[in-house]
Amino acid sequence: MNLELIGALTELEKERGISKELLLEAIETAIISAYKKNYGASSSSSARVELNEKTGEIHVYSRRIVVDEVQDDTLEISLEDALALDPNYVVGDVVEKEVTPADFGRIAAQTAKQVVIQKIREAERSIVYDVYSNREGDVVTGTVQRADNRQVIVDLGDVEAVLPASEQIPGEVYSHHLKLRFYINEVRQSSKGPQVFLSRTHPGLLRALFEFEVPEIQSGEVEIKSVAREAGNRSKIAVYSRDPNIDPVGACVGARGSRVQAVVAELGNERIDIVQWVSDLEEYIKNALSPAKVQFVRIDEVGKVAHTVVPDDQLSLAIGKAGQNARLAARLTSWRIDIKSEEQAAEFPELFEEVEEVIEVPEQAQEEVVEPVIEQPDKDAAEQVVPEISEEDLASLTNVIKRKSWQERFGSVEVESEASPGKEKQETDKSKKKKERVITDLSQLDSIDFNFNDEK
Repeated sequence: MNLELIGALTELEKERGISKELLLEAIETAIISAYKKNYGASSSSSARVELNEKTGEIHVYSRRIVVDEVQDDTLEISLEDALALDPNYVVGDVVEKEVTPADFGRIAAQTAKQVVIQKIREAERSIVYDVYSNREGDVVTGTVQRADNRQVIVDLGDVEAVLPASEQIPGEVYSHHLKLRFYINEVRQSSKGPQVFLSRTHPGLLRALFEFEVPEIQSGEVEIKSVAREAGNRSKIAVYSRDPNIDPVGACVGARGSRVQAVVAELGNERIDIVQWVSDLEEYIKNALSPAKVQFVRIDEVGKVAHTVVPDDQLSLAIGKAGQNARLAARLTSWRIDIKSEEQAAEFPELFEEVEEVIEVPEQAQEEVVEPVIEQPDKDAAEQVVPEISEEDLASLTNVIKRKSWQERFGSVEVESEASPGKEKQETDKSKKKKERVITDLSQLDSIDFNFNDEK
């Protein structure tokens, strides 16, 4: 029977990983308890058990200290009695004497059975606790065993874990034998053994799912900088690429959205916004408020507030339903975000002076370009500003030879201001004669009309 016990201990060490030395210590403790209980030994008496690992034989020895005067014979022995056993004993030595009963093997096995089983359970619990206490923050796959209004029991293979109601995704149904991924939120040691508490709402679950789906995150080329999540509804994740040739947002989205859709399906169709993390805080806040287009960001370092301005038609989009978009952006950036429309920003000129300049500059620039085209220049002002320059001075300045006037090239024509009456009458007669010689019929043409010479 003892050999069978040694063989069982060897099998337990192989199958369950429980140390054989730990089990032997538990058995020795159980045998001592059985000896004191069944053979009337005092609970305060000292005994030692020797278990042979090869043969399985059990020997029990009582232990007593050598003293000059005995006060408790279960713990002490006189020097005279000790010298009778061995002349080498002195005061302070421990005298051991075998007290193994004849039928102790059967009694010890029956009495120690429950104690050994208890020690095995405690050893298993200790191993489970050591394993899972170091895995807090990891993501594991479990099978739903049963669910009620308070909690869901999940089988992780070697331990049953608990998913509290507060860590469940709203609206998610946990049916029997459903396999899901869970985030290990906490591991506790209790009298019933280690208790593992899981979560489906923790932001770490979203981070781990992207690590599973995106190879660039696993290799370290793309890094997840921040995660903000409202489980079951919407989440935001900020990513950064250490390689300038890799688009971090595109890597997380995948071809035709395959990677992000796998994460969305695991989380029950939860909306996920992927934004790019940049070192410039203003640009980062603009990205965090997407899909809204932010026109301007002003950082208040003292109050740790980011004042933002968006177009009037995108104010509701920037805030989101029940303030969800602004709330997630604030968690993602760790900054309080104040969102105002252009109309609202005009009421706070001390905060948004730069916004007014940005809005007004294009209009002013347009007016400056258009005004010279529409309005005619003032001649008087031009004469005051630009002095008159003679043609000779202008030619000397520009090295252009002065062009001759029309009179110099063709001669002057004298026009009399007052014509004589006789001449006016002759000109009138000539004009009348010319008008009278208008030819309407070609057959009336005669050479005399044109004063042609007949011979010519």
